[in-house]
Amino acid sequence: MRLAAASANELLDHMFGSLARGQGGWIVTANLDFLRRHAHDPAARELYSEADVCVADGMPLVWAMRLQGDHLPERIAGSSLMLPVAERAAVEGRSLYLLGGEPAANEKAAAVLRARWPGVVIAGASSPMVKNPPSPDDLHSLREELLQARPDIVLVGMGSPKQELIIRALRADFPRAWMIGVGMTFSFVAGTLSRAPEWMQRTGLEWCWRLAQEPKRLSRRYLLEDLPFSLELFARVGLKRLLEKRS
Repeated sequence: MRLAAASANELLDHMFGSLARGQGGWIVTANLDFLRRHAHDPAARELYSEADVCVADGMPLVWAMRLQGDHLPERIAGSSLMLPVAERAAVEGRSLYLLGGEPAANEKAAAVLRARWPGVVIAGASSPMVKNPPSPDDLHSLREELLQARPDIVLVGMGSPKQELIIRALRADFPRAWMIGVGMTFSFVAGTLSRAPEWMQRTGLEWCWRLAQEPKRLSRRYLLEDLPFSLELFARVGLKRLLEKRS
């Protein structure tokens, strides 16, 4: 997986600079679960590799990159990116579309953005039921919805890989828009779910906080899939680094 060696501010500069030139794109914020799929599932690898920019949303990815000698300026979490994107959009007159999430969280998140930045343009906000993977009918409805709204930035909170499948299917119809998969971010912005304290985010323990909030939904993913993969990841990166030093 190729990760952009950029700070959040540099990512925003790239994104809004591209919008000014009439160019859109697709940002993937990859955490450890994304990387696990990328490593073990060829279909997921192909899907994520089609994004224009992939950044590290997850401290294990940052640590693994640094261990192998590549510097990443910082973690860029999708859940931390939405508010700076909205703020910059308000300043530059760019419109947002909030797609997905729980209906109440989607509606509240849009209201929070309008209250915080009265100049922000919300071109639309909807939380439709979409199959995983999305059906042709699902995609047709979403396409028609976005064609009417014509937003500059589409924030898709459907969880991975559903949100990436939606973006891949729709992006050709919106070449001037940027699309970002943001997972559960609408719930965080709305306050229906709380984010981990800053110290847990910095130390890579945010997953413990999330597991405590949603044990039924996340226990298999975190404990049976991602935790063993993290051991595999650091063993491989550490061995690679050791062999490079000896050669």
